[in-house]
Amino acid sequence: MKPAIRIGVIGLSVHSDDYTNIINGTPGGNGRQGCLVTVLYHPPGNPDVEFKEEQLARFSASVTKNGVRLVNSIAEMLPEVDAVMLLTNDGRPHLKEIMPVLKAGKPVYVDKPMAESFANVKAIFRQAEKYKVPIFTSSPLRYVRRAQQFAAGETVGKVTGAETYGPAPIQKSHTDLFWDGIHGVELLYTVMGTGCEYVSRTFSPAGDLVTGIWKDGRTGVFRGLRSGRIGFGGTVFGTEGIAEIGGFDGYQGLVDVILTFFKTGQPPVSAAETLEIYAFMAAADVSKKKEGSLVKISIA
Repeated sequence: MKPAIRIGVIGLSVHSDDYTNIINGTPGGNGRQGCLVTVLYHPPGNPDVEFKEEQLARFSASVTKNGVRLVNSIAEMLPEVDAVMLLTNDGRPHLKEIMPVLKAGKPVYVDKPMAESFANVKAIFRQAEKYKVPIFTSSPLRYVRRAQQFAAGETVGKVTGAETYGPAPIQKSHTDLFWDGIHGVELLYTVMGTGCEYVSRTFSPAGDLVTGIWKDGRTGVFRGLRSGRIGFGGTVFGTEGIAEIGGFDGYQGLVDVILTFFKTGQPPVSAAETLEIYAFMAAADVSKKKEGSLVKISIA
């Protein structure tokens, strides 16, 4: 039986391995939600962020075991698929890699970091709009079960503030928080919603403390971890209580949202929200350079 959606993957990474296992490993042989990863192309990576050869070999063996065929170019992949997951680990080549996908009219999910700079994040969305192709990006942390409950107004009522934490290693080729800080920042936005106006960042080699002030007076805080025990989580404050978000509970939530997106063509996270998230992190970078000064978010 032919799958409803044939998915092509660009990039060998932890996510391309794990997402393929979830999608193609569903019993029945027709994939999760009737979708299958069928083809993968791995472009040459930048050595400063590329996985080790033994890791790449392991990822390759895993995806081929799941019935995925490896091809030699994006051009070879595109005629054989209905949708694309751009899962290269490095944000720098994403704009270049996504262009043939957009020109071919294939809906595309872009892994984090969407790009290495805010300018290129905006460029990707402009090109998607130009070619009228549905696109979205999201950290898996957005789809932590408890985070979705808080976003829906469950558990603590209306959210009045939140604090999240997560790893924030520095990758010199990317805006600081884009690399891994995106996870905790997107978790913060999941429970707080959009509307942040000002950002300040206190930086030390051991970590970051980033505070956002929302237009309605609420505050949200992200603690970026670079020393001691590293993990994900946070606390949500609401009109009816205070509760913990809990840790990461797997990729299945995001994968199911990606597959539904491919079937409907409706992005589950708007471009406007994603742009604000990346503008928040870009403003935090400016605040770092200004020794923690309050910086107004700008999406222009």
